[in-house]
Amino acid sequence: MSLHAAAVLRIGYGLLYLAFLLREFPHRDEIWGPGSPWTPALARQLFDQTGWFSVLTLSDSQAYFELCYAAALVTSALFMIGWRTRVVSILFAVLVASFHARAIFMTDGGDNLILLMALYLCFTSCGRRWSLDARRARLRSSPNQADSPSSSPGPSNLRRELLSVRRLLSTTLHNCAMFVIAAQVCIVYGSAGLYKVQGGTWQNGTALHYVVNLDLFRPWPALSLMVDSHPLLIAFATYMTVLLQVAFPFVLFGRLKYIVLTMLLGMHLGIAILMGLPLFSGAMIVADAVFLPDRFCRYPGELWRRTFRPAVAGDVGDSRRAGNSAVPPQPGSPTEATAHEETSRQRAEER
Repeated sequence: MSLHAAAVLRIGYGLLYLAFLLREFPHRDEIWGPGSPWTPALARQLFDQTGWFSVLTLSDSQAYFELCYAAALVTSALFMIGWRTRVVSILFAVLVASFHARAIFMTDGGDNLILLMALYLCFTSCGRRWSLDARRARLRSSPNQADSPSSSPGPSNLRRELLSVRRLLSTTLHNCAMFVIAAQVCIVYGSAGLYKVQGGTWQNGTALHYVVNLDLFRPWPALSLMVDSHPLLIAFATYMTVLLQVAFPFVLFGRLKYIVLTMLLGMHLGIAILMGLPLFSGAMIVADAVFLPDRFCRYPGELWRRTFRPAVAGDVGDSRRAGNSAVPPQPGSPTEATAHEETSRQRAEER
């Protein structure tokens, strides 16, 4: 279920975390390293109280920290491209949890969501589509290997039974994990909308006025002032934000969800630009992909092939398929006439 959506989640979160680590590369020591004001000793004291764990606090050595950071970059890239996804997904979750716990006072909602999704994706078959694992599986299932002689009946039957049980467990875990991911996104939107309903500024439509005037979340003050100069736009966006978040869990079983997802995409892009929170917005946009069906994810690739495939190659392929078809030529068709002429010529040569 939703194998393409799981692949989108894997690619999206792997790319997001890789970009995040590269963005903070010049400041890595001040945030997570031994030179951080929140020292490894302070982090270990907090872990004793909260039960968290981080591989970054196992040593205070600068060389060890640089090795962990390089491993995090490589793991994020491998997770994104889907190489040995079963193992790499676990490593990715451990590294995300370690970096999250090491600088717990510098995280936001985007970091929390990426951490949750990294844990959930460990139980999915997110490497079955659009990955190096999928490419390797296609190469293994070539016709040459299919014609190879099989082993003895006893071990072969046992192996088939074990593969069947493994496939059943993998499918069950994947489907349950995808359901949990979808439920998590619904909880995020629903709880955010219900909390907003209780606020007076959200009720009178002025909440976003105060949001765009926060100095800590205003990367482009001129743009924020331009948006704030339209009170009707501010009021409409305020009410629409609450409406979309509260109604989101109730529109998932109809075509209305595509309209809501499109509007949520615009909302998250606005948050990324106006409030300077691209990681949070990216995490939410990727999470929304769990509700897209596989046919929607496959459509761009099919459209690309239909648009840019050479017509000549398609005609040749069609003619070859027609020649190799098991359906006999119909009476009166050009194929039937050609076959009749070929038979007559062969009989004349035999005489």
